[in-house]
Amino acid sequence: MLADLFFFRLIPWTSWKRNKITGRRKLIPELLETFIIAVAVALLLRLFVMEAYMIPTSSMEKTINVGDYIFVNKLRYGPRMPMTLFSVPFMHNTLPFSSRPSYKTWIELRYNRLKGYSRIRNFDVVVFNFPEGDTVLPDYADKNETYYTLIRKIGRDSLLKQHRIIIRPVDKKENYIKRCMGVPGDTLRILHGKAYINRFKEQEPEKVQYNYFLLSSSGNIGNQLLDSLDISRYDVNYNEYNGIYEIPLTGKSYAAMQQSGLIKGIRRHESVDPAFTHQQVFPFDKNYLWTEDNLGPLIVPRKNLTLPINTGNISLYSRIIAVYERNDLRIEGEELYINGEKSDQYTFQMDYYFMMGDNRHNSNDSRFWGFVPEDHIIGKAWIVWMSLDKDQSGMKKIRWNRMFKIIK
Repeated sequence: MLADLFFFRLIPWTSWKRNKITGRRKLIPELLETFIIAVAVALLLRLFVMEAYMIPTSSMEKTINVGDYIFVNKLRYGPRMPMTLFSVPFMHNTLPFSSRPSYKTWIELRYNRLKGYSRIRNFDVVVFNFPEGDTVLPDYADKNETYYTLIRKIGRDSLLKQHRIIIRPVDKKENYIKRCMGVPGDTLRILHGKAYINRFKEQEPEKVQYNYFLLSSSGNIGNQLLDSLDISRYDVNYNEYNGIYEIPLTGKSYAAMQQSGLIKGIRRHESVDPAFTHQQVFPFDKNYLWTEDNLGPLIVPRKNLTLPINTGNISLYSRIIAVYERNDLRIEGEELYINGEKSDQYTFQMDYYFMMGDNRHNSNDSRFWGFVPEDHIIGKAWIVWMSLDKDQSGMKKIRWNRMFKIIK
């Protein structure tokens, strides 16, 4: 735009001036100029002030529901400057109705962020780029299985023989939304599903959910009860062979379910034996028998923090060192080498965060892929401006009670 204004002059930027002879304005140049200015303003707002998102999954259900349309405040933590320069305006990482990339990586800039008016705080609801989204399998059917998950299951060589991969830059990874449980420098621990930050129990969100197994008295709970408790059918699992439901419930919906008279038995979901989860739960190391409900203690790295590293704890920070901060990390026997030098400690170059979903047993979050680097942060979830229920039709699709709801 600026190049055209000062050098090429292909766009009639002065079309607002009247013709000296006729005194009339030129309609088509005016419309073109108005359109280009409108697009430029919209792009600037989207890049630096605020962006709209639609929520496709239930990982934050009750706080943010499937079908919610939200605005994200980018000014709060500071707008992140564009890193991938060549991309189709208003497209994220793929073109419509296609898996083709909407960008070119001819020029990639280093991470830089303008100053915001607040830092990320514990329990903020944050939008960020998915840390493990740098490598994706566009033709793989199950989108819940990431490239790194499949590598841990079947191995890299086998995977690459069967599928093509796409490498995405940081700002073109998929967008995720979670609650920040650990900020840089925190020591975090999860015990029986509850988070403890620096030994203090979390201020649990009012609408946090956990999964429960339910046995219906009549064999079928029915959609009427589920709808009355605002339970997303997206997360309801029913085993027709034993008649057992697995359903996420808040504290209030748990009490209502017990009082409904339709339930014969109810029991909270418990993590499986940790001996079988070390390939799915961070840090994917049999020396850390952690589960989604019992994890840590774990130090969340902050910039300029120096921690001792060895073969016993390197799995906690290896991805940070080798991928996010782009060092050459080698492990030879019991020795660690960073950029060719033997190392027994590491100083972090960025801040990191630990994110979790409010729908605790239905959330793909830091418990399964680790830390979120500061250069992946997009902004703070601000407000729900529209909400549509896909299980309803007509005007019933609109959730009027969620319109313009502030996200907390």
